[in-house]
Amino acid sequence: MHYVSVEGLTKSYGINPLFKNISFHINEGDKIALIARNGVGKSTLLRILAGKETPDSGTFKINKEVTVALFEQDPQFQEDKTVLENIFQLNHPILNIIKKYEAALDADDSEQIGDLIIQMDDLGAWDFEAKVKQILSKLNIHHLNNPVKELSGGQRKRIALAKTLIDIGFAHQHTLLMMDEPTNHLDVEMIEWLEHYLDQQNVTLLLVSHDRYFLDAVCSEIWELDRERLQTYTGDYERYMEEKAARLESEQASIDKARNTYRKELEWMRKQPRARTTKSKSRQDRFYEVEARAKQKLVDTQLQLEVKMSRLGGKIVELKKVYKSFGDLPILKGFDYTFAKGERIGIIGKNGVGKSTFLNILQLLESADSGKINIGDTVVFGSFSQQGLIIKEDLRVIEYVKTFAENFPLASGGTLSAAQFLELFLFTPDKQFTYLSALSGGEKKRLQLLTVLFRNPNFLILDEPTNDLDLPTLAVLEQFLTDYPGCVLIVSHDRYFMDRLVDHLFVFEGNAVVRDFPGNYSEYRIWQKDSSAAKAGQDDKETSERRDVRTEKQKTVGFKEKREFELLEKELPELEKEKQQLADQMSAGNLSFEKIQLMSERLIQITHELEIKEMRWLALSELIQN
Repeated sequence: MHYVSVEGLTKSYGINPLFKNISFHINEGDKIALIARNGVGKSTLLRILAGKETPDSGTFKINKEVTVALFEQDPQFQEDKTVLENIFQLNHPILNIIKKYEAALDADDSEQIGDLIIQMDDLGAWDFEAKVKQILSKLNIHHLNNPVKELSGGQRKRIALAKTLIDIGFAHQHTLLMMDEPTNHLDVEMIEWLEHYLDQQNVTLLLVSHDRYFLDAVCSEIWELDRERLQTYTGDYERYMEEKAARLESEQASIDKARNTYRKELEWMRKQPRARTTKSKSRQDRFYEVEARAKQKLVDTQLQLEVKMSRLGGKIVELKKVYKSFGDLPILKGFDYTFAKGERIGIIGKNGVGKSTFLNILQLLESADSGKINIGDTVVFGSFSQQGLIIKEDLRVIEYVKTFAENFPLASGGTLSAAQFLELFLFTPDKQFTYLSALSGGEKKRLQLLTVLFRNPNFLILDEPTNDLDLPTLAVLEQFLTDYPGCVLIVSHDRYFMDRLVDHLFVFEGNAVVRDFPGNYSEYRIWQKDSSAAKAGQDDKETSERRDVRTEKQKTVGFKEKREFELLEKELPELEKEKQQLADQMSAGNLSFEKIQLMSERLIQITHELEIKEMRWLALSELIQN
């Protein structure tokens, strides 16, 4: 089924073109990754298709049977309303009853829960409620009656994601799901769950993401916005890189050929008389076409990082018997570690286990409860935090950079002016006079990275550096960090980024347990799965051994066991009879709430007794028969 048709779409902001005259089609079942440098229109294209922005020219048509769902980087909420009210905005009978049921559970309103259970039965809503529960649980969303305005940025992002996933579950059968950086602020387990969830859902997907493992897991096609055009590639990220390199090489060869032709045609043009024949006029027209082709520049624009690193001495950082807790929550308990030169450590763990606190303690930005943190005299920290750019007023890019320094030292010697250094970070002269508020999320991250590196740090601390950065920038950042001679400490949920850069991991497992794992993230996950399988096998073995011991003890059946068996045969029918009577009385509908509550408690008690006694009856029955 045909979902979307786009013809000749063009969009610019001021004099800056984002894309020009692009055309494409999306069909049912397509799963497409959209990639590009920051600021060239990925998010804008999604918003146009969702009807939230208009193009300068061109047309697009959405099949009338298709529902379009958009998950944005900066979700908007009704701030004074609760988490529950924001998530369950779609007006659907089943969704409305689930909303009421979840609210009653959160408020522990037993009387309302009873009424809603009956309504849930009537609507057949339990399967949908289970799916909603799964989404909320996997994204770690609780306290549904809290107002949204009290939540952190990461919590808001997860709530917006939950709302999108729940909405598409209740939407029309034909859904186009567009997602703009959905993995930001998710831990690795959440990302892996989302991969599986999207793979199982019958949706058509247009995805913007910098997470290369995530792209490979959920998408089968890659589209790239490059030099105002749309290029398409089939296959995974590695295949895309190979095909792009081949395309650029082919284009460069074509341009070189055009330049050779241009030189010959230019010489001919100069020799021609002013009065031209029809034949020479045709050749002249072709000349201008060749000239335009020959003057093309294939600039594979990349972020170039070249900074002068301060020398590291023999002593770097030592942590000795460090303890840290927040109330009853322990973060570190007797932590010891001595950093070595050139060490590259990844930090992983669920949200809230103390990763950011550890980074702050390391930099002496936060005090430990006890223990020693010794930092070498030559250590210069460079910290890239999730907090982003900190500005007191809206400045132009060049003005902001000059608040740090007018000039920047380079590894090769000499210095660059602030404007020259900005150009190395892909900020053109026009872009340098843009106000910070007008920058895209990725451009702000790139600017933040610049302000970290110009200080010549020799110990880099990167807290989620990949969020909002485009893939070309990420590739060069990875190459820079690979060659970087200083120490690197990385907190990231980007598995590809971690696998390429770290030598070992600090795994924050919670309750102040920090495991030093000798390998990258993928190796850790393999080890973790193998350990879980081995533990499950050991549990099965222990269960089997306990069963064998019990069997050995029960080989001889005495008078006591026979008497117990006879009593159970009398008790079980009596309990079954009482259970049925209670069920009949409760369904009659003429009892008070207090009476129903008492009967419910007795019904639960009887059910529990029946389970125990039936298991015992089965065990004794086998012994007696044998």
